[in-house]
Amino acid sequence: MNTRKSMKRAAKQVLKRHYWFLVLVCLIASFLGTEFGNSLRLLEIYDISEEESTAGTGVTTGRVHVEAEEAIRQALKGNTAEGEAISSEIRQQAIDSTKAKGNEVFGHSQGIFAQIANSIQSGQVFIILISAIRSLGVSGSTILHAFVVLAMLAWLFFWAFFANIYGVISRRIFLECRTYPHVLPHRFLFLFRVKRWLRTVFTMLMAELFQFLWYFTIIGGVIKHYSYALVPYIVAENPDLNWREVIGLSRRMMKGHKWQFFLADLSFLGWWILDAVTMGLLSIFFLNPYRMAFFCEMYAEVRREAKENGIFGSERLCDTYLYEIPSRSVLEEAYGNLVTLMDEPLPEYTRLRGIRGFMAQNFGITIFNRKDEDAFREAYRKRHARRQAEAVLDAQIYPIRLFILPEAGKRERQDYLQCMRRYSIPTLILMFFIFSFLGWCWEVGIHLIEDGVFVNRGVLHGPWLPIYGSGSILILTLLYRFRRNPGLMFVATVVLCGVIEYFTSVYLEYMHNGMKWWDYSGYFLNLDGRICGEGLLIFGLGGLAITYLTAPLLDNYLRKIPYRISVPVCLILIGAFLADQSYSKRYPNEGAGITDYKGAYVEEIEHANL
Repeated sequence: MNTRKSMKRAAKQVLKRHYWFLVLVCLIASFLGTEFGNSLRLLEIYDISEEESTAGTGVTTGRVHVEAEEAIRQALKGNTAEGEAISSEIRQQAIDSTKAKGNEVFGHSQGIFAQIANSIQSGQVFIILISAIRSLGVSGSTILHAFVVLAMLAWLFFWAFFANIYGVISRRIFLECRTYPHVLPHRFLFLFRVKRWLRTVFTMLMAELFQFLWYFTIIGGVIKHYSYALVPYIVAENPDLNWREVIGLSRRMMKGHKWQFFLADLSFLGWWILDAVTMGLLSIFFLNPYRMAFFCEMYAEVRREAKENGIFGSERLCDTYLYEIPSRSVLEEAYGNLVTLMDEPLPEYTRLRGIRGFMAQNFGITIFNRKDEDAFREAYRKRHARRQAEAVLDAQIYPIRLFILPEAGKRERQDYLQCMRRYSIPTLILMFFIFSFLGWCWEVGIHLIEDGVFVNRGVLHGPWLPIYGSGSILILTLLYRFRRNPGLMFVATVVLCGVIEYFTSVYLEYMHNGMKWWDYSGYFLNLDGRICGEGLLIFGLGGLAITYLTAPLLDNYLRKIPYRISVPVCLILIGAFLADQSYSKRYPNEGAGITDYKGAYVEEIEHANL
């Protein structure tokens, strides 16, 4: 057997090649609570002693929880009005706490996230549900028992169908990472793609059940912990095995190796001590993926010995190419269509030069919709397919066609949603006004739903918010080169929208004597009340929707409009927009709900919410 030192060296090499991806894999396990749970201790909310009041309100943290329980108890007894009154008081205490502390980054008074947090903490969401059920004539005790049963069933369902099998998924990814230079994100769904999700759920459930029963013998529980240690690795390699085969094979393979695995665990004792000093940061960014990679090396070594010694059942561990790179001839035989694709000529299209070429290649902009744009998109599609074929034939990724079970094929992207397209100037102008109008509808709709009042949002008087339109167009143009990578596109969109919104706020306040058209003070993760985490998250997701869905769909229709119609429409819209800009510069749109956040109607609404 290879020495522990050599396996740790190999594990570090795997971690070095796939660092951020493997950190993410382990971080998901931490959030699910299946493994590495202590790694999130840095994110825990520390309790405040009962003597310490929150922001001078005179209400202690412990008392907030007690009052929330009392609100729910009153609702169960039928005293819904009293329960709602207690709940409203708790909500207001949370809001006042944030306001009293000033403009905190971790706001807790406004926004969707704050509303959700306050509703849960105050028990309001449960009171609403209890009231709805009691209206059907159901008693409070029955509701309470039903809640307990449903909560347990929901937790068991989540644990069995998602959390408990994630150990199999994560080990599959680590095993592929130790052999191949690249692992694609869709490998998180490999159990679903081979249609063995339910079988894996049952296998892991039985393994956990036996392990639980063995812990009643104390010593037997420790021994069986190592006897069953290879279960998730075996399932990751061959999810077609039933639970009896998996557990039995793990026990036979671990015979004579349990002490080695125990010593391997002890060898990380120093790292665990250092991790405690760093409050879990070391685990998140190094120790968790390092340990997982190391034990994958140990499994590969134990597997090799089991097959050499002819241990019963080891012949079912037959995913050869999970541990060794297939030859070019084997890949070409399995992927004959990709070999043919590599030989196909790419479609020809006219390459733009000069300033037009620069704008097209770097920003995805053309003056007009050219007839050869379809050829450009087809050429890109073929290039993308060829790059994927090269990755497979060069053994850069795991060859799923050589897996022991057939995987469901990945759906081809429909050509009409091809994102790597270039937009004409008339199309971009029309989309600017479309997105500006949609942004205006969004803002007006939020105020209409939350406050019951129509407010013409924005500094302009027309039905448009140019920050949404300009942000969308900048996403489509400045971030053109990021479109090939959705992850980078999301990050770049968040940064770009954050910069736009922040400096737009600064500019408007400077130009209009300190008036504010939005204020995120009290929102979660806000910066000077100009931007907040909630808004940036929405902008990031919205940017992805615009780039990969909305803009391509709009372009498919807008490009069909003849220029004799689209150009005059663009000129009329630009003229109206400039006129509104000129008028609003002298007489900006302002007032309650627009620039005055302490207007009479707002105070009236806040009082009503109490």
